[in-house]
Amino acid sequence: MLTWQLTNTLAALLLPPGVLMLVIAGGLMLHRTRPRLGMGLVTGGLAALYVLSMPLIAGTLLSSLEVRSPATNNGGASAIIVLGGGKSHAAPEYGGDTIIGASLVRLRYAAHLQRQTGLPVLVSGGSPEGSEQSEAELMQRALQNEFSVPVRWAESGSAHTLENARLSYRMLATENIRTVFLVTHAWHMPRAQLAFEAAGFKVIPAATGYTTRYRLTILDFMPDARALRDSALFFHEIIGIVWYRLRLILQG
Repeated sequence: MLTWQLTNTLAALLLPPGVLMLVIAGGLMLHRTRPRLGMGLVTGGLAALYVLSMPLIAGTLLSSLEVRSPATNNGGASAIIVLGGGKSHAAPEYGGDTIIGASLVRLRYAAHLQRQTGLPVLVSGGSPEGSEQSEAELMQRALQNEFSVPVRWAESGSAHTLENARLSYRMLATENIRTVFLVTHAWHMPRAQLAFEAAGFKVIPAATGYTTRYRLTILDFMPDARALRDSALFFHEIIGIVWYRLRLILQG
C-alpha cells in the first residue's frame, strides 16, 4: 500500500495540474531575484494550464492514443479479460464499496462482448489502497448481479497494469488459455496491450470508451476541469508506456 501511495504522489507532481503548479510556484519564488525568468515561468505555466484545460486539446491528445478497430474473434480468443478502472469507497447508497466510472464502462462492454461470443470472463483488479474488498470482487458482483453475466475468474492481487497482466496469465496458463480479448478504455489500450503481450498473452484489443465529439463548438475552447483530467490521463499513459518499456528491457 505504501508503494502505491508513493507512486501516486509522484505521479501527481509530474502530471498536470501538479507539475504546472510547481512551475508557477517556482516562477513566483524567482520573481524578485530573476524577474524575467520568474515571469516567464508564471506565464508559461498559466498558458499551459489553459491549453491543457481546453476540451479540443484534451480530446485530441487522448484520441491520438486510440486505435479504432472492432473486436472480432478471428484470432481465436478463449477468454475475456476486463481491467478495473476505479471504485467508490463506502458508497452510502450501496452500503459499502462499489465500482464507478471507468469500471462500469468496461463492464458494460465486456457484458456485450460475452453475450456475442459466449466466452468465459476474468475480472482483474486488486485493492492497492488497502480496503477490504478488491476491485475484482466488486466487478464480479456487478457483472453477475446487474448484467447477468457469469464470471469464471477473479484476479484480486494486482496493484497496476503490469501486475494485472502477470497475475492473469498465471491464472489462465493453467487452463492453457493464451489468446484473449482485453477490455479496457481505448486510451489505456496501448499500455495494457504492451503489458499483457509481455506477460505471454496474444491480445485481441476490445477497447471501449473512445474519445468522441458531436460537433465543434465554442465550448471546446473554454477551460474545463474534465478536459484537464483527460490531458493528465494522456501524459500518464505516455509516461507509463515509456516506463513499462524500460522495465521490460531491464528485465530482459
